[in-house]
Order: sequence, then C-alpha cells, then structure tokens
Amino acid sequence: MLRMGKLTDYATVVLATLAEEPLRHSAAADLAERTHLNLPTVSKVLKELQRAGMVISSRGTHGGYRLARRPELISAAQILDVFEGPIALTECSTTTSQCGIEKLCRVGGAWQRVNVAIRRALENVTLEQLAGHDPALPRTSALSAQIRAGIAPVPVQRI
Repeated sequence: MLRMGKLTDYATVVLATLAEEPLRHSAAADLAERTHLNLPTVSKVLKELQRAGMVISSRGTHGGYRLARRPELISAAQILDVFEGPIALTECSTTTSQCGIEKLCRVGGAWQRVNVAIRRALENVTLEQLAGHDPALPRTSALSAQIRAGIAPVPVQRI
C-alpha cells in the first residue's frame, strides 16, 4: 500500500496552519496548540522544514516560524520530498537503481510511467489547496463521504 509517514502528514498540517496567515510568525508552542500535535513533534517537523528552506525562523519577542514562500508556490511533492525522499514505487524508479533484472524486465517501463504520473499529480497540488483555500476542491468531509460511497471523482490523465 502506498502511504506517507506520520511525520509527513503532520508536516502538511503544520504547513497548512502556517498558510492561514503566511506572513505571521508563529511560535512552535502556538502551532502545537493550534494543530493539536505535541510540541516535540511540531519542533521536529519545523526543524526539517527549516533545513529544507520551506519555513523561516526568527528569534525574539515577535519571532517564530513562517512560510518561506507563498502557499501556492509549495507543492505536495516538495513536502513529501523533505520527509519521504523522492517518490519511487519500484527499485527501477529511482535514479540510483541497482535492479539486477532491469535490462530484461518487461514491467519496469509501466511502473516508471505510474511513478511519473503520481509525481505529476503531487506537483499539481499546492499547499494552498492542502490548506483548503481552493474553492474548486471539495472539502475533506465531502470527499471522504464520496470515497466511502465509491463515487469520488478521480481525474485520469494519460501520459
């Protein structure tokens, strides 16, 4: 099953919270309270995001963390790259592939196309959209209900 780690999920929650007021500096403790995540987790997430250049920190009375770029310029793919590394469904999907049967494999090309499609889909979802500021996207509860009912709109793009 394809699934991102909890830290990546928490990072999107923290970033979405920062995206509510992109120019405001928020202390880690304030973000922990607003997101209902524990402070050590929020601190760890912020440290990684700062190292990746996605957030900026400032010290002092009015210090804290804020987004380094506007929410519409940060993609889901970029967030996943920070915490999960590059998307690679199979060994041959990596740039450093060391698959012993790669030259003889019949399915590798198809898996690489799937990998590229997933990457493109993630690149086309912005933090602004993740934060719920895109009226074109259904709200989470509505989409969840559609998924459970088996009627969720799933855009298919040929590559």
